[in-house]
Amino acid sequence: MNFNHSFNDPARAEVRRARLHRGMFLLPSFFTSINIGAGYWSITQTIEAISGNAQLHLDLAAIGILFAIPFDALDGRIARMTNTCSDFGKELDSLADVITFGVAPSLLAFVWGFHFLPDSINTELRQHVMQAGAFVCFLFLLSGASRLARFNISHDAQPRNPGRPGRKYFVGMPIPAAAGLLASSVHLCYGIPNQYWWIAVSWMILVGLTGFLMVSTWRFWSGKEINFSKSHPFQILVLIAIFMYVTIRYSNFVLFAMALTYMFSGIWAGAAYSWSRRRRIRPVGATPDASDTDAGDVDLDKRDSIRFL
Repeated sequence: MNFNHSFNDPARAEVRRARLHRGMFLLPSFFTSINIGAGYWSITQTIEAISGNAQLHLDLAAIGILFAIPFDALDGRIARMTNTCSDFGKELDSLADVITFGVAPSLLAFVWGFHFLPDSINTELRQHVMQAGAFVCFLFLLSGASRLARFNISHDAQPRNPGRPGRKYFVGMPIPAAAGLLASSVHLCYGIPNQYWWIAVSWMILVGLTGFLMVSTWRFWSGKEINFSKSHPFQILVLIAIFMYVTIRYSNFVLFAMALTYMFSGIWAGAAYSWSRRRRIRPVGATPDASDTDAGDVDLDKRDSIRFL
């Protein structure tokens, strides 16, 4: 048998390339599977915290959610780089996000913020706080699932407050960022469960705010326009190494600061746009002049007349 002829046969080479291409479809799904595994592990750690050693298990549950975030960002980027995007991969990624960044952080938020409130406080107050906390955590989960559904059916959706033309934005706070804020808050406290009712109320407000930001139509920077291939590889490698060292060494503070900054960037963008729009709107009954009919105002009115999902 002539092995060289078998190896160089165009038909066999085409079959090998087809098999390799089909195998590449598994690579993004592999990262998505890690995402699901991290979310499942976080849920089990949160459940373990109820029975004993709450500080350790709650901290591990938060770390599990934070660990899944880069894998969620990589699966889509790898699929685009290898040209292996598929409807199956998109649906699997959405289901993974519901588990890891919806169910896991909502359960963690309830157990850490409300479950361990001591019996020494007013019994009726404790019951009301826990019931309200459970409801707010459910709203967080519902908001995350609704945002994912909106993202799946939207085609080139634009935020209500448009940003720079050269930058790409998410419409509403992405669910990994919202989950990262809750998880990094727990990790900032080293997983020590909350035992103060006033912190529980503040925590309730934060969880509700992140849920609202997910279903809002405000812009949040996506970072998709970043292209590392156009930069110097060595400089990028050094910066990534420094960033990873600082993040791992001071993870409690760095991750929380990053998540909080990202949340307030969206709030600031929405507030600044509303403020500038109010300044540009002419008072009722005022005489129009040339400045009131410039192209910027016309475009602004057209944008505001459009209702986004």
